[in-house]
Amino acid sequence: MTAEFGSELDGQVAIVTGASSGIGEATAKSLAARGASVVLAARREDELDELAAQIEDEDGETLVVPTDITDDEDIDTVVETTTDEYGRIDILVNNAGVMPLTHIADADRETLQRTIDVNLTGLITLTHAVIPTMLEQESGHVVNLSSVVGRFLQSNSTHYNAAKAGVKMFGDSLRLDVASEGIRVATIEPGAVSTELLEHIPDEEIKEGVEGHVGTMQALQPDDIARAITFVVTQPEHVDINEVLIRPTDQVQP
Repeated sequence: MTAEFGSELDGQVAIVTGASSGIGEATAKSLAARGASVVLAARREDELDELAAQIEDEDGETLVVPTDITDDEDIDTVVETTTDEYGRIDILVNNAGVMPLTHIADADRETLQRTIDVNLTGLITLTHAVIPTMLEQESGHVVNLSSVVGRFLQSNSTHYNAAKAGVKMFGDSLRLDVASEGIRVATIEPGAVSTELLEHIPDEEIKEGVEGHVGTMQALQPDDIARAITFVVTQPEHVDINEVLIRPTDQVQP
């Protein structure tokens, strides 16, 4: 796979969650283009296989590991499979997420719990499973996908706001614990991005409202976020970009 500016990630191994579509898919392609061996983790195996074929057709290296980020056994499997195959983990991109926006009074407990489980608990659990390998290596890069609404409030989004704010706080706290061991941590906070996340909104009125809001601007594309992530992880080892807030030029509200 031909890299645009070289192959800064040659020999490195990256796990990308939520790799079956959107930001995860674009990030997997971008990291592979820079020379990384990319472990594709998501629930939808058919989509992962298709992505792997695309990357490998361009001479990239991939490993497909179907993964439900809310399943502890799946988390252990993706980490063990990666280390068995490659012997190391250099980059973890915690991208998997759901966005079932609804008013708190209308939300069922399953929706509330799944929002926290996928966006926050799964992210923390996978990071916890990966960190020992990075500590042994004395190097690594954890990239967590938060959101603009982890920083700025959005209505009909209490559970989602809370989960994404938790991602930001987790990343900041993690860095305190591991920076001295050579491990870097970054939080990416996208604004309006054109992905299938909007399809997760169960309330049609809220969904139409969000779609209308996004339609007022030139929304970001998954490739835009992938470029930002790739920029972060290709910095020299002494450079740790802790946080990137990235929004469409014409997005003036969350």
